[in-house]
Amino acid sequence: MIQINEGIIGPREPKGKNVKVKTIHDYPGVSQAHLDIAQVFSSPKLAGPPICDELIALMLHTFTEEEASIARHIGPKARETAESVAKAANRPIEEVQPILERLADEKCILLSFGSGENRKYTNLPLAAGSFEMVLMRTSMDTLTDWHRRFSELFATLYETGYGTDYWGKLKPAVKYLPIGQTIESNPMAYPSDKLEEIFSQYSSFGVTLCQCRIVEELAGRGCGKPKEVCMALGISADRLIQKGKFRRIEIKEALEIKAEAEANGLVTWITAQDPQTGGSSCSCCGDCCHMMRIITEFNMPGVIAPPHFMPRVDYEKCNYCGKCALACPMGAITVDIKSNTHFHDPARCIGCAQCAVSCSKLKAIEMTAVPGIQDFKQDRKRRALE
Repeated sequence: MIQINEGIIGPREPKGKNVKVKTIHDYPGVSQAHLDIAQVFSSPKLAGPPICDELIALMLHTFTEEEASIARHIGPKARETAESVAKAANRPIEEVQPILERLADEKCILLSFGSGENRKYTNLPLAAGSFEMVLMRTSMDTLTDWHRRFSELFATLYETGYGTDYWGKLKPAVKYLPIGQTIESNPMAYPSDKLEEIFSQYSSFGVTLCQCRIVEELAGRGCGKPKEVCMALGISADRLIQKGKFRRIEIKEALEIKAEAEANGLVTWITAQDPQTGGSSCSCCGDCCHMMRIITEFNMPGVIAPPHFMPRVDYEKCNYCGKCALACPMGAITVDIKSNTHFHDPARCIGCAQCAVSCSKLKAIEMTAVPGIQDFKQDRKRRALE
């Protein structure tokens, strides 16, 4: 997402929303079941896209008509049992239950809780939610043609910028951590700034391939950086390992994976620490990560907590080489190597310290604590709009 233009190194021009809104009446050849499930996923409660060609195409691929005729009876954010869905669909539970199980266990487009008669099914937002669950896997070899097409259609929908209707209104969901080597000795660092301290609260760790990097690689736009970096922590790891979506690892390997990710220019985020309910962490780049591209590609406020640290430049040491601008995953730095100017945009900065690492030879950049920033407390309640 960084460009070099006439000696200026910095972010590309942001994209705008280009989704063409339609209504269900614009699709006379599409089954009513598919139109109904499209309306479910377009709900503001799921931060969903409007009815558009891209959403309809994704729904037609994701659900067979029979599957859509069942799934449409699970409203946005609703939790339904097979019995309640069968009653709403006016069909025998013996026909409905296998369909729900296929959507939850094989296609992973629905999320389920519990077991037996008490098992409940719910719809997730397309992102973050169903998109990640569908593509979570420990090997690219397990991708089928169905997954590849799902990936392509989701990417096309994302790139319409439909999320600009929501991205500036959602509460922070994650925090990015400063690179370990720049923060270890900083007395202003919270425990939640230090990956090893965060991980030490958990006893279970699982790792899987980054779903965003899977999509970009399949689209021929892969960044070439490590993919096996997406982690689940605690009880979340146990559940996803049991489902075969994550590979079990020990804390030593988890920290080694994160260190390698940082060495490759990736930056690590975490959800708020909660050893009781589990957590998650991935290591991302501004080219692939859908969460970071909210800022890097669309220049919109994201769902990222304010950084605890910001870079400070010593202009007496700076030679305006532009390495920091090239290293920044958010396009928060612009350097004119001809006129010797340096600009830092705090609205795009996540405090990751890749710029400081890139300047390790001159040491013109150091990470300093931002006054008044409190430790990150994630709101675990529903973040979509009502």
